[in-house]
Amino acid sequence: MKENNPTAKELEILQVLWTKGPSTVRDVNEILAKDKRIGYTTTLKLMQIMFEKGIISREKNGKTHIYKAEITQNNTQQQLVDKLLESAFGGSAMKLVMQALGTSKSSKQELDEIREYLDKLEGGQK
Repeated sequence: MKENNPTAKELEILQVLWTKGPSTVRDVNEILAKDKRIGYTTTLKLMQIMFEKGIISREKNGKTHIYKAEITQNNTQQQLVDKLLESAFGGSAMKLVMQALGTSKSSKQELDEIREYLDKLEGGQK
């Protein structure tokens, strides 16, 4: 699969599509506009660019287009983490994790899940 590098704005749109599923530009714009000021035409232009890049697809439904993510959330996150790991942390997963845990307040449940995951890794499972 070819590597897609969505911009920060494109990632916001992808988050909507991953969460909500196939959507119109208006649907996506309404969700994005809840958190920040963004115009319909800006959302439309971004989604047209994403379509041209192959990040999303569209299907005509009457007079509207329904857009769908063509890249998975998991693959996209993995590519972004791999890129960040190499460029900012010299390939050290430990430095990345320590930085992430040191700069954000993790809940007890999150820390328990991290411990459980580490136990699985030590046991040779994934």
